Amino acid sequence: MSFLAIDIGNTRLKWALYASPQPGASLLAHGAVFLENIETLADGDWRDLPAPHSVLGCNVAGDAMRRRVEEQLELWEVEPRWVVASSHAGGVTNGYDVPGRLGVDRFVAQIGARWHVLNRFGAKTEAESAPCAALVVMIGTAVTVDALDASGRFLGGLILPGHGIMLRALEGGTAGLRVPTGEVSEFPTNTSDALTSGGTYAITGAIERMHRHLEKRVGHRPLTLMTGGAGWKVSPTLEIPHELVESLIFDGMLALQSHKLAL
Repeated sequence: MSFLAIDIGNTRLKWALYASPQPGASLLAHGAVFLENIETLADGDWRDLPAPHSVLGCNVAGDAMRRRVEEQLELWEVEPRWVVASSHAGGVTNGYDVPGRLGVDRFVAQIGARWHVLNRFGAKTEAESAPCAALVVMIGTAVTVDALDASGRFLGGLILPGHGIMLRALEGGTAGLRVPTGEVSEFPTNTSDALTSGGTYAITGAIERMHRHLEKRVGHRPLTLMTGGAGWKVSPTLEIPHELVESLIFDGMLALQSHKLAL
């Protein structure tokens, strides 16, 4: 009953093959490719994999990108399913004004975070309220900071540019501002460090502000889970307790697939 999870982001496609479609399943293989190299998957990374029994994907890169991936999946006789944001799934109640407009990656990451909270605090079903809210942070091309209360309801969240977008915006709008990436410093004394520090503190400041909002709303310190390809860059300067969970979106897809099979 192997299960292939696919996460198509704005820059890369990440995939993971699990022994079974349930949270905590053994990871058999995993990898990532830049979007421009998707056509290499069938003859490259996936060529020697055992055929998965089921495939679930999360895609924020548009229909054309999804079709390119589906062509690569013709390597196996398996029909992929694609997650869409809905009003409720995987223990998460979607509080967005229009639920279907919530980014599917944000929705799936929230489901993964909800599973972590329930699993950690011993709740047996998704209907049970956990004793802890969660702050779900994704650090990638864009940065999202989303708040879940202890019942699994999505209260709202922030979207802001990632490091790369910030630097490109400054380069495009400021003459001569093309310098190597610097280091994070409390008091930068060169332009490279000033740019890197400014971007990092903008991101951590947004996370810490939302953490304060959520703690005030729920009356306790939320569990903060961070994921995304650039999470390791931000983590050392984030001044609230948090955990890096690289597999958060995959954990969400495992929870969704497990729930579907149980119905």
